[in-house]
Amino acid sequence: MTSSTPRRTVLAAALAAAASTAGPAPTVAAAERAEAEAGADTDPTAAPRLVDNHFWSSHTDWRSGSSAGTRAVAGRRPGLELAVPVGLVEYADPHTARTSIWEYASWTSPVHTLSVPATEVVASWNADTPAGTWLRIDLRGTYDDTTTTPWYVLGRWASGDTDIRRSSVDGQSDGRSSIATDTLSVDDPASGSRLVAYQLRLTLHRMPGTMLTPTVRRLGAMASDIPDRFEVPASVPGLVRELAVPRYSQNTHVGQYPEYDNGGEAWCSPTSSQMIVEYWGRAPGPERLAWVDPAFADPQVCHAARHTFDHQYEGCGNWPFNAAYAATYESMSAVVTRLGSLTELESLIRVGIPVITSQSFRQEELTGAGYGTSGHLMTVIGFTERGDVIANDPASPDNAAVRRVYDRRQWENIWLRTKRYDANGKVRSGTGGVCYVFWPVKSAPSQHRALRSLGLV
Repeated sequence: MTSSTPRRTVLAAALAAAASTAGPAPTVAAAERAEAEAGADTDPTAAPRLVDNHFWSSHTDWRSGSSAGTRAVAGRRPGLELAVPVGLVEYADPHTARTSIWEYASWTSPVHTLSVPATEVVASWNADTPAGTWLRIDLRGTYDDTTTTPWYVLGRWASGDTDIRRSSVDGQSDGRSSIATDTLSVDDPASGSRLVAYQLRLTLHRMPGTMLTPTVRRLGAMASDIPDRFEVPASVPGLVRELAVPRYSQNTHVGQYPEYDNGGEAWCSPTSSQMIVEYWGRAPGPERLAWVDPAFADPQVCHAARHTFDHQYEGCGNWPFNAAYAATYESMSAVVTRLGSLTELESLIRVGIPVITSQSFRQEELTGAGYGTSGHLMTVIGFTERGDVIANDPASPDNAAVRRVYDRRQWENIWLRTKRYDANGKVRSGTGGVCYVFWPVKSAPSQHRALRSLGLV
């Protein structure tokens, strides 16, 4: 996801990781134990942010915009529901060859004007979709010449896979911008063309003749214009802390359920997501894991892979699908965003919030990894006294080897850059600081302040 290469290469299967020594897996941290954490503020000397985060989640938010058959629901956690269907729609699922009829209603957000004219936009949503319901999420952007994109489909999504197959939609473009799996990108940023505003649209579906409804709790997007760069400025270490995050290896699942993107070999994203879900004290119950072969260790990782799998992308690495999966657990919020430095990441670790980061690198660019990758997710859980990054790296041979310590300067650069050279000397894209952030709805005041400082709440 760079401004020069609209088609991202992130989340290709990581190569086999070299073993490293690590202590036993820590105890799972409880969700609300950070109540006593010290407050955190972002670095006042930091460069201006190049990211615009905006989300709709309050009762007032859901009463704004334009509704056709939906209603805003108040309460401890407000949401948007299907009230009165406005019609029927036929959906031919390309991944099941089944055609079915659905009642639907829709909600269109107000126009959000960006604080950062953008070359890329990635949406996030948090929703409950009981069996017999599903969502479609669309986005329409406004260019700086006031013309607009078409309504792009960002996803057809359900938490399960019995009604529809969750999927992105390929082949969407207007000649100036395109959808690449989960990302709206301006095709030629060098032209100066930028997106200056957007709207999001939700279409809620249910089985005809029922009172079923999806409930959407959060909807929004991260828009950004990250400059092309092979190197990023070094940050100054500012934190010594390590969070007790469970450790899971994707490679212990190699060969398991290859229908979900080659088994564990390419499961870095759902494996990382599951680590953080469990860090916050959430986990799938036995009834949700009953489908997994009882001979498999850590069945919850298999469960995460199945429930993040994008049937169009044919992988588990769709960024918004991973955030949406995390938010299916009780009282959880989750977003995809970009951070601008390790200083910003430290502000989250300081208050007890681990972060899942996306990066790509050659083997020699990250000492101790033992592999190279065109796209990989790992979980940052802390920083050493030297400021080096402590990460739970799922591309490890077993759970005990998951905890790694990576050189701060190396790690920061491979995560934040937008351009890199591959093993053949060709210029490839980097993710420019993309990450997932998951947190409980009822979070500690210090956590809320840190999230607010980054525009996430």
